This record gives sequence, structure tokens and C-alpha cells, in this order.
Amino acid sequence: MTELMKWFESRRSPMDVIERLFEGEAGTSAIRVEEMVDGNTLVVRAELPGIDPEKDVDVTVTDGVLSIRAERQEKKEHKDKDSYRSEFRYGSFVRRLPLPRGVQQGDVTASYKDGVLEVRAPLPDQGQGPAASKIPISRG
Repeated sequence: MTELMKWFESRRSPMDVIERLFEGEAGTSAIRVEEMVDGNTLVVRAELPGIDPEKDVDVTVTDGVLSIRAERQEKKEHKDKDSYRSEFRYGSFVRRLPLPRGVQQGDVTASYKDGVLEVRAPLPDQGQGPAASKIPISRG
């Protein structure tokens, strides 16, 4: 029984497996992004190392949703006199992010540098909303 318990303890928990499925291990699964506002521009940065942005990445805006699609194909071979080793990774990945209301599709730009895709979307001018006014409270 003790050996069986050690075996179970050495295995990953189901939650650990699920988290790795959704989050991915370093660079192998989902596209990791960070979002921020720079002045009046929404900036989305996505980690996409080792990808050719011209061939392997599509950035689209449809119905107020930014979609980043990427495909990775990586193959490594190691040949020695008496051995041969080959490893490969491949897969398609997508990340969808809702854009703020009023972002114009034609104003969205994307650039790629040092393994990071940066998408910039100018935010619409929200203007000044109605000024707050104090409401008097009567005693009754």
C-alpha cells in the first residue's frame, strides 16, 4: 500500500494538468498576452518567439474582437556518427480579445520585433460625460 501511495503522490494533480493545458508550458501552448493603455491607444503585446510573422501569424478584427492566430513548426535534428535524434513541435494557436466599443478596424496596426507581436488600437474619444451634480437631501 505504501508503494501505491508514493506512486500517486509522484503524479500531477488533475488541476495541475488542466492549468498546463490552458496556460501552456514555456512557449508551447496558448499565446500569452499583456494589455495596457498608452495615452489613448490600447496596446496588446503577444509572445510569439521563433515565428515568421509574415508567414505564420494572422491578426484580424471582426465584430469588435481582436484575433491573433499563429502556427508554429519547429524541428531539431542531431546527427552523430553512431546516433540520430530528431524532435519536433507544431501546432496552431489563437487568442481572441474584445476591443473597447468604437475602435475602428482600419486604425489597428501590428508590428513584430524580437519575438513580440505588438498590436495598437487607437481608442475612440469618449469626450466629457455630463458633469456630476450634487443632489440635495431633504429631511422628512
